[in-house]
Amino acid sequence: MARRMAQQIEGSWWGVLRAGATQLRIVFHFKRNPDGTWTGTVDSPDQGARGIPLSEVRLEGGRVFVKVESVQGEFEGTLAENGREIRGEWRQGGNTLALTLSPGEPPLPRRPQEPKPPFPYRTEEVIVPQRKERFNLAGTLTLPEGKPPFPAVVFFTGSGAQNRDQEIFGHKPFLVLADYLTRRGYATLRMDDRGVGKSEGDLKNATTLDFANDLLAGVAYLKTRREIDRRRVGVLGHSEGALVAAIACAQAPREVAFAILLACTGVPGEQILYRQAELIAQKSGVAQTLIERNRKLQERVFEILKREPDNEKAAEQIYEAMVANLISPAPLTDAQKTNLREQAKAYTSPWFRTFITLDPASYLRKVRCPVLVLNGELDLQVDPEQNLPVIERALKEGGNRNFTIKRLPGLNHLFQKARTGLITEYSQIEETFNEEALKLIADWLDQTVKKQGRR
Repeated sequence: MARRMAQQIEGSWWGVLRAGATQLRIVFHFKRNPDGTWTGTVDSPDQGARGIPLSEVRLEGGRVFVKVESVQGEFEGTLAENGREIRGEWRQGGNTLALTLSPGEPPLPRRPQEPKPPFPYRTEEVIVPQRKERFNLAGTLTLPEGKPPFPAVVFFTGSGAQNRDQEIFGHKPFLVLADYLTRRGYATLRMDDRGVGKSEGDLKNATTLDFANDLLAGVAYLKTRREIDRRRVGVLGHSEGALVAAIACAQAPREVAFAILLACTGVPGEQILYRQAELIAQKSGVAQTLIERNRKLQERVFEILKREPDNEKAAEQIYEAMVANLISPAPLTDAQKTNLREQAKAYTSPWFRTFITLDPASYLRKVRCPVLVLNGELDLQVDPEQNLPVIERALKEGGNRNFTIKRLPGLNHLFQKARTGLITEYSQIEETFNEEALKLIADWLDQTVKKQGRR
């Protein structure tokens, strides 16, 4: 019986957690060791989390017990007679949710916008020299049909390690954007982030300011290509990538012909994170007392980072603040302590220290080229009410009169048509990038950039 059950359990099992309107897929990967013990990992694809280690897996008389100490979660279920279902409960943070697991991986979500070859344009794998720091970036260049030279757009991704397609939650928004714009007559260059995919370079110690050098390397590379109109090379960035694009424009005003800023921040990262945490918690139905408690922890963490330059001392103080903020009276396990210490250490990275204090407005005031600024009305990560007025004011203060700012109704941070804007929706929505938003970008390019070419 035990051997048969072990054979049935080993492998991948998936199910869906349902809490009100929120649905989260969860995938367990069980592996039996030669000595009969078990290890494994769990994925939460809808939250972008994969490979979370299981701290305990036990099989007892047809029942399965799983603990995931790093997220303070556990699952207990019963294997069906036919071995095709494990029916049980997931417990986490004081909540208990029914969870039924089926063998295998969840079906791949439909992505109807994802382009498939053959394409009516030329694609080329390219190497982009980043001469300032002496490493190479890898990317894909698309060249439209027609007579060169072509106007061109260099893409830059949002925060975190991203590949050239900005692949996130099962979507490839930059692949969709590149395909759309190339069919409209624009060359595009999208690159793997430094240290990601085929790109060289150090991502761990890099900051937003360093990324601007990577983007400008892409601009410089395109200007070496005979197929590209050197006078009409612009940039497009999403989220942090939009801030990177603004910095690049400010630092090299003669090099960048235009900028498309998607979900761009206008206020420092500290303010972004306060508002982001508040909006997401409110939409998720979190109690106001907990929202206020989390805000106080954030304020304490940011105060430590701004006051204490020593990373080890800062990380220890942040760890102590996080422990003091916990509500549960139960003592922490070793795994929980390790997880909190890793979180505390992550706050002290060069990127995070820079992000919370960097003021986008100081760079936006120096942007002289034509600018298109777009934000989704349901964006909970970069709130349009918080950021768009500041962006508009900064551009005006700098003397830029050639800009367009639009808040797009019903769109989330990824520019998908959404219901709530919550991150948990991203992977569930089939649309990768809203068609109306794509058309708006291309139309703006036609009206703005093609005019430059007729001068």
